[in-house]
Amino acid sequence: MRVLGVDPGSRFMGYGVVEEKRGRLVHVGHGVIKVDAEAPLAARLKDLHAALEAALARYRPQAVAVEGLFTFRNARSALVLGHARGVALLAAAQAGLTVYEYAPAKVKKSVGAGGADGKDAVARMVRTFLDLEASQLERADASDALAVALCHLNHGRAAVPPSAAGRKSKGAAALLAGRLAPAYRKPEAR
Repeated sequence: MRVLGVDPGSRFMGYGVVEEKRGRLVHVGHGVIKVDAEAPLAARLKDLHAALEAALARYRPQAVAVEGLFTFRNARSALVLGHARGVALLAAAQAGLTVYEYAPAKVKKSVGAGGADGKDAVARMVRTFLDLEASQLERADASDALAVALCHLNHGRAAVPPSAAGRKSKGAAALLAGRLAPAYRKPEAR
């Protein structure tokens, strides 16, 4: 199962591709789509769409997972982010892929970061799961997108394509639980 996760943004859109392969979580690729912040919104959305289409064609995922909206104090910021999310949804639909949406809190929890933890904690956990170096994730947008992909693999067991449903495997949920277990164990008394 190969999933492309998207961390939407109108100036920086992160994407990350993770695959569950023979009971292992494998980092396939990631990137950050950067557009001209001074360009009109319509031009930025067009550029985001073209770059995301290219990523979908390159990585050929079986599903797309997109981070949902969270509460904004600024209505304009929420609206602009909604446009960027719409671009991600459109590109996935045009590629014939099913889109799954996950709340930011669920994404954080799925990689073992707490609600009060920041983007650095998410990035640290993503690097741990996927055996990446800090220098490989140039921006939080990329690590957040990888976290969204991991979230889908962890929570999306019902979303496995029918062709893969009959196969026996350990499953991403079990893989993530196994990796998270040491973080939740109490230290032994000495």
